[in-house]
Amino acid sequence: MKKYKSVKTLLAHASIEPEQHHGFVNTPVYRGSTVVFPTCESMREGRQKYIYGRWNNPSTEALTQALQQLEGAQGTVLCPSGLSACTTAILSVVGAGDHLLIADNVYSPIRAFVEHVGNRLGIEVTFYDPAIGADIAGFIQPNTKAIYAESPGSLTLEIPDIRAITKVAHEHDILVIADNTWGTPLYFPSLELGVDLSIMAATKYIVGHSDAILGTVSASERAWDSLKKYHFNTGLFASPDDVSLALRGMRTLEVRLERHFKNATLVAKWLETRDEVEAVYYPALASHPQHHLWKRDFKGASGLLSFLTKPSPQAAADALLDNLSLFSIGYSWGGFESLAMIADPTPVRSATTWAADGHLVRLHIGLEDPDDLIADLERGFERFNRLLG
Repeated sequence: MKKYKSVKTLLAHASIEPEQHHGFVNTPVYRGSTVVFPTCESMREGRQKYIYGRWNNPSTEALTQALQQLEGAQGTVLCPSGLSACTTAILSVVGAGDHLLIADNVYSPIRAFVEHVGNRLGIEVTFYDPAIGADIAGFIQPNTKAIYAESPGSLTLEIPDIRAITKVAHEHDILVIADNTWGTPLYFPSLELGVDLSIMAATKYIVGHSDAILGTVSASERAWDSLKKYHFNTGLFASPDDVSLALRGMRTLEVRLERHFKNATLVAKWLETRDEVEAVYYPALASHPQHHLWKRDFKGASGLLSFLTKPSPQAAADALLDNLSLFSIGYSWGGFESLAMIADPTPVRSATTWAADGHLVRLHIGLEDPDDLIADLERGFERFNRLLG
């Protein structure tokens, strides 16, 4: 693989091999299962670069190699969704009788997975306060195999002290798994900071256009062999069409994230001025509880943030969002468009407590003009206030 000094150049040129594809710049979409061999001997010896469609093809190879370079990883695998990437990372290193530590603010389907599937597989789980830092040492058991973190949490955006957690983990020969969807390796070089398995829901910023579902796991040298074997033996495969869309999106990752960062910062600062808002959760703000960790470890911030309304009836919070013209109501995030939703962390916390009286609103700030987004939210707050009486 070619090496690039600049990440901007890497994103634009990684895995582009026109000489392999009749001069075309982009890797074609290779749809196929069967790969034929010229002789029985060549099939027995597996001398061909590609042997079977599920194992590898030019489309998947182009994306995995590009992401491997972007992550600074020993290797990268693709999964059919972000959740699949999370569960793949966990099960590649944790099994029956093992103990897994998980941050209390994780993506709620991960909690559901370990409580239902993980429990059935004999995996012991303990949830910990994401702000615990080096005190994670007190939760380690003799059978602890991995610590799972999300930086930041996707609803309330707490940032864990990854440096402290990885230091403790590695002193005990424990692997660290981190969901890095929010910052991507462009803004948060998680493997460089000691993480062993870096996860992205590539559905979000890698794809960037809300038109494909994909997950990725990139591994350090100490975790790569287990990840590679598990991924291969469980038959995981990502659609070549989605892979091609991810390759397309990856080329503009840097310029899109720069705009998301700029827009989200402007909106977050404006939200802090509103009387209707009790708190804004965005790590790039000086008011964020872990802003110092963001300044230390991150190179930027993406478009996802949350804010807490002052105490109000549900109808007022609904009115705030229901008639927004530029923010759509929907799950997921990371695309070019702005999104909004009301979330309640209360049912998905066990090691910590969410006891806010207001409504938590999560926003994804897209690529629109931030003045237009602010005007849209301002009209929403007008509706919110009318229902307060």
